[in-house]
This record gives sequence, structure tokens and C-alpha cells, in this order.
Amino acid sequence: MAAATMSRASQPTLRENLRSIPPQAWVLFAGSFVNRLGTFVLPFITLYLTRRGYGPPEAGFAIAAYGLGGLLSQGVGGLVADRFGRRNPIVLSMISAGTLTLVLWRATSLAQIYPLMLALGFLGEMYRPAAAALIADLLPPERRVTAFTLWRLAVNLGWACGLALGGLLAERNFSFLFVGDALTSITFGVLAYVAIPHGTRTSRHEEADLPNARRAIVADRGFLLFLGSTLLAAAVYSQNVSTLPLHVVASGYGPATYGILQAMNGLLVVAFELPVIGWTQHRDRLRIVALGHLLIGLAFASLIAARTLPALAAMVVVWTLGEMIESPVASTVAADRAPTYARGRYQSAFGGMFGVAWMLGPVLGTMAYATEPALLWAACGLVGAVAAALALAARRRPPAVPERLTDGPHSG
Repeated sequence: MAAATMSRASQPTLRENLRSIPPQAWVLFAGSFVNRLGTFVLPFITLYLTRRGYGPPEAGFAIAAYGLGGLLSQGVGGLVADRFGRRNPIVLSMISAGTLTLVLWRATSLAQIYPLMLALGFLGEMYRPAAAALIADLLPPERRVTAFTLWRLAVNLGWACGLALGGLLAERNFSFLFVGDALTSITFGVLAYVAIPHGTRTSRHEEADLPNARRAIVADRGFLLFLGSTLLAAAVYSQNVSTLPLHVVASGYGPATYGILQAMNGLLVVAFELPVIGWTQHRDRLRIVALGHLLIGLAFASLIAARTLPALAAMVVVWTLGEMIESPVASTVAADRAPTYARGRYQSAFGGMFGVAWMLGPVLGTMAYATEPALLWAACGLVGAVAAALALAARRRPPAVPERLTDGPHSG
């Protein structure tokens, strides 16, 4: 007991962690805020397509195409981040995503929309492994939870402000969503090019060990259980942009109400995540992840009965609490288990689970919703519970990274 108390006392405080964040990380946070401020298209694509006469499953396939692209991008993004530095994939991702969003704006058929959503998912999500690896480059393990939290705060503040605006713009003209989304992505790309460092890059000697890095991930059974937990929880979470807007409209509200509920999620994160992380950062990380996944599942399960505005707001509160508890800690789990020169690939494995989830979750969710909404929401609760169980099971499996993969970094 005394040893545990001393260990906890030796941990840096939240204030100390905040003061230790280097300027390059703040630039990344600022760029992420700008990008999320204009993230209009994906959250409103279901409403956009259904208003154009397509059914919920067809809209779900559009989001699934984005998810497939995001899944394919993770391996490429992680490898590029490790081999060529963190800045290059961020710049490429953002400039390309902005350009593709403008092309998507002019698409007139599903034959055009689906491949464009696939390409947008691939290029638009390529930056994530690089951004997460850069945070791990810049901060030691004991300070990473705070850094990942600040990154999420920037993202969610932009999400809150942007979606409230996006709901209002969608009521007037959906074209504004595409143009705004494109401009903010390109702005982030320019900011990254000017001010974000390359970070750790692998040497030729380290490149020879890349197959071993991949085998280490496969051999780490605890990490695989953690990835499975992440996949299931993310599939539930993906309902917030696929079937939740349909539920809000079916309950008698419009796009502006959906935008406000999404903005509420972001504002709650901005207001309360730092205090929440002050509590979670010194506790068992996988237990915290399990608790968060369970709360997310319960929140979406509550939509079986939640149709009034207060009930929908309560659902958002529970969902957001689960997200605040688990998300920064889950990102830190992936960062902590990675050898220095393979951080991009470990983050890509972690991020790839979101790609799979966003590929399967919207399709299965919209199909279940079209059949019986209550079936979907009950399944969300069950899947959230299974995700929590997998995270707890991962605790019993220590890392299985070969010793020679844990050597210090060789920066390029």
C-alpha cells in the first residue's frame, strides 16, 4: 500500500503535464481544431443523401466506403509516418482531403459518391497515425495522457463549434458544408507544412526490422484483445453519424437539433475532460477503457426509449462521459506498447480498428435501423458490454514485444 502511494505521489500532476507540452504539440492541436471546425460533410452525409432521395442503407454504404478508405489508409499512413516523418503524411492528407471534398460536392450519383467517399476516407484519415506518433515523439510516457487529452479537446472544441454551425448551414444549403469542410482541411495542411516537425524517422538499419514490428503486434495477445475491444466500441460509436441523425429526425426534430446535440458532445468534452483525466490518468488504463466502452454502449442502448429532447440530451451526457473516460487513455495504451521506431505502425493498427468499425458499423446499423430501430439500440448495449469484457481480458496479457525491438530511437 505504501509503495503504491509513493508511486502515485511521484506521478506528475496535471498542472505539471500542461506546462511540459512543447510548442510543436500546440501547433498540432491548433491545426486539429481548425480542421474539426469545418468537419461538416461526414456527420451530415446521411441527411444529405436521404434528402436527395436515397434510403438509409444507401447512405450507410457511403459512410462505409469512407470507413474502408480510412482502414486502408492506416497501414500506409503508419509506414509513411515512420519512414518519412510525421509532417509529410499530415500535409498530404489534409490538402488531398480538401480537394476531394470539393469534387464530392459536385458528384451527382452513387457511382461517383461511393468511390469519392472511399478516396476521401483513405486520404483524409492518413494523418492520424502520424499525429498520434508525433505526440508520442514529443512527450514521455507519464505525460502522454494529458497530451492526448489536449489533442482531443482541440478536436472536440472544433467539433462542437463546427457542428452547431453545420446544422444551421444544412438547413439553408448543403453546399456550404462542402466548401467549409474543404477550406479548413487545406488550412490545416498549410499550417502543418509551415510549423510541424518531421519527428522520429527510421534509418535503413531500422527498416530491416519492420517485419519484426508487424510480428510483434500479432504476437501481443493483450494488444490484440485491446484492438478487438476498440473495434467493437467504435462500431457502436459510429452510429452517432449514421443512425443517430435518423433517430433524431424520426423523433420529430430537424438537422439543427442533431447539430446541437453533437455540439453538446463536444462542449461537454471541452468543459470536463481535463478534470476527468485528472482522475483517470493514474489508474489502471485498461480498466478505464473498459468502463468507457460500457458507458458508450449503454448510452446508445437508451435510444430504445429516448425520444424527447431531455432524454436525447441525457443520452449524449452518458455517451460523452464514456468517451472522455476511455479515448485519451486508449490512445496512450497504443503509444506505450510501441517500440520507438514503430510508433506509426502501432498507431495504424489502433487506428485501423476505427476504419473497420466505420466500414461495418454504419452498414449494419442502417440495415438494422431500417428493419427495427429498437433491435439496433439493444445490440449497441450488448456490443458495448462485450467491448468492455475484451478490454478487461487484455489486462491479463502482458506485452509480447521482443527485446531487440525496444532499443532507443534512430531519428532521421
